[in-house]
Amino acid sequence: MGVKQAETHGSPSLEVIAVTPRGYCHGVVTAMNMAKQLAARDSGPKYMLGYLVHNEHMTAELEELGVELIDSDDRIAGLDEIGDGTVILTAHGVSPAVREKLSAKGLKSVDTTCSDVQVTHDLVIDLAERGFEIIYIGKRGHPETVGVLGEAPGKVHFVENSSDVEQLELDSDQIAVTTQTTISVWDTAETIRSIKRRYPHAEIHNDICLATQDRQEAVVEAAAEAELVIVVGSTRSSNSKRLVEVVKERVGKPAYLVDTVADIRYEWLEGINKVAVTSGASTPSHLTREVIKNLKQYPNPV
Repeated sequence: MGVKQAETHGSPSLEVIAVTPRGYCHGVVTAMNMAKQLAARDSGPKYMLGYLVHNEHMTAELEELGVELIDSDDRIAGLDEIGDGTVILTAHGVSPAVREKLSAKGLKSVDTTCSDVQVTHDLVIDLAERGFEIIYIGKRGHPETVGVLGEAPGKVHFVENSSDVEQLELDSDQIAVTTQTTISVWDTAETIRSIKRRYPHAEIHNDICLATQDRQEAVVEAAAEAELVIVVGSTRSSNSKRLVEVVKERVGKPAYLVDTVADIRYEWLEGINKVAVTSGASTPSHLTREVIKNLKQYPNPV
């Protein structure tokens, strides 16, 4: 399948910019390796509590290895579906309440929480213990956000944007700010500016991970040269969707999220001479390679 054509066109081949860096981050690689090692050595029931990483292809690969997906946005409720066995905690991290329920049910666990996410958990615990009110910038309902908020209920105040900041009513000499690791660098900077206007004394801890920042900056740079950007990734992937958004918002160029080469549409490419391709941090590399190969062979893709 791939690029869908209504007819054969005589236009020259596309120039394709393969954006670097792109694709897997260290947290995804670590989580997948840990899960595969468990699958290889443990013959008992094995579960991932939510999507280990936000990509259906990688999830399917683990299911083929015998790791069952517990597809529940509520991690605590999801544990009710498990009687015994080993539970893999996802790279996004979980709240203390999830760990407490694991212990109460006598379940074994393998913790694949990304080290960058764990830094934020540890920071929130430390700040709360020192009496800070904490403003957390993140994506509403994202499992990473849910996990961090659970570290200090009542002390962590969630905001998604500058409008949410205006709704805060904090009266404290000790206010700190931290963030989800995979959100927009530029949107977060604007939200932090709004926080500083209201709370000039706020202590800022920007925890957007380096992999997220590097990939966003690289795609913006490539988009300035290209006419169109294609991001290979899942609609479940926060960081993949942010790549699309930053291209549109920062450069004003068209950008599309595709899961595989089959999702590319011919009409996107009409009149386009140069396209940039990148991928989310949990996107299997072979999917991105297939997209790049397909585009390079346009208008006669395989």
